[in-house]
Amino acid sequence: MDVFSYIISLGASVMMPIIFTVIGLCIGMKFGQALKSGLYVGVGFVGLGVVTALLTTNFNDPLKAICDLYHLQLNVFDMGWPAAASVAYNTAVGALIIPICLGINVLMLLTKTTSTLNIDLWNYWHYAFIGAVAYFVMGESLAWGYFAAIVCYIITLVLADITATKFQKYYDLEGISIPQPFCQSFMPFAVVINKALDKIPGFSRLDVDAEGLKRKFGVFGEPLLLGVIVGILIGVAAHFDVKMVLTLGVTMGAVMELIPRITKLFIDGLKPISVKAQEMVDKRLHGRKVHIGMSPALVIGHPTTLVVSILLIPTVLVVSVILPGNQFLPLASLAGMFYLFPIVLPYTKGNVVKTFIIGLVALIFGLYFVTDMAPDFTLAANAVFEATKDKAAQIPQGFTGGALDFASSLIGWVIYKLTCYVRYVGPAILVLLTLALMVYNHKQIVKSEKLASSNK
Repeated sequence: MDVFSYIISLGASVMMPIIFTVIGLCIGMKFGQALKSGLYVGVGFVGLGVVTALLTTNFNDPLKAICDLYHLQLNVFDMGWPAAASVAYNTAVGALIIPICLGINVLMLLTKTTSTLNIDLWNYWHYAFIGAVAYFVMGESLAWGYFAAIVCYIITLVLADITATKFQKYYDLEGISIPQPFCQSFMPFAVVINKALDKIPGFSRLDVDAEGLKRKFGVFGEPLLLGVIVGILIGVAAHFDVKMVLTLGVTMGAVMELIPRITKLFIDGLKPISVKAQEMVDKRLHGRKVHIGMSPALVIGHPTTLVVSILLIPTVLVVSVILPGNQFLPLASLAGMFYLFPIVLPYTKGNVVKTFIIGLVALIFGLYFVTDMAPDFTLAANAVFEATKDKAAQIPQGFTGGALDFASSLIGWVIYKLTCYVRYVGPAILVLLTLALMVYNHKQIVKSEKLASSNK
């Protein structure tokens, strides 16, 4: 194992304090302040890891029991995000993805084709993942692997800029954008479906957010109680005894209650870094407006996200069983459900019904994406497991592998298909699309700067 792979193997809880402490020092924070911010972020990751592990460890058995009881035959095994991250970073593509993408980010800032400085370094595995899959499919070609990863990175930075204003206004997080391709993949669904729903006569009467649910249904509208109810229903469906049914209910309720408390740690850690980074950018780029790219973990504790996620968990399990042609049942990936909505909510303005519909439609497409990518995900995971013996990448015998985390991403799937299966024409389309987005973003940035200058 090389040094880089060893560092990655330490995990987010160890990497994040180090990375963000170093970032804090590089942008001029005092050591104590930088260390405190880094530790808050690290503790946040530990907390999220513990909470999401509650989902996967406690609900895997009942969900598998449900599969056995009802003779469900789905052949794509849910590996979860650890397998995707292992595939991403334990390849030649992943080894250099961070310095290459940071270099591209700087060039795009200098050429005004982005206004986002992406310091969400842990989530660079998303770019490395799609690059790693392309690398193996294209005969271990580094050129095609980096092509797919870089295209994904550039498109994500542009989309982070496009969604930044709405994101900042909705969450009251000035100067922050979300350059994570999984989250940004759901923005097109949000825009199109939100507009379509607005055209339905009378649909506006269903304008209810999470706070509205609480007012209307009292304690039964609380994410905590909704979690308890869904946990109990899963236990009953699995034919568990009363003790286990109640345990599952309390566990799911605990997840819903703890996530918003943990996400506050991210805000406490990342806010000072964001402020200091903006000060540095103002000084170096002469007051130019730049968004600091942060992890979507900042906002996954929003009440609407929690309510819709808890409603979608049983819904997507049922849908995955009855959906023609689908071979993927989300189990380990359920913890990733919360990350569907950080960019959706600013477009739905927190409307629970709209957000639920958008999430369901996006997940239906996502299930097909995971099923379609499964053979090549398996090819990449098997190669990584043979080389590293990393258990996260080991697929059970008789199954292919998949993960909701990023394999269900519209951006990732389109790049994967056009790079690997539409020879020459597909990559040409991606190049033209990427250039068009960069040109569009450049014009918007210049226009915004002229407007700001004229208003002074």
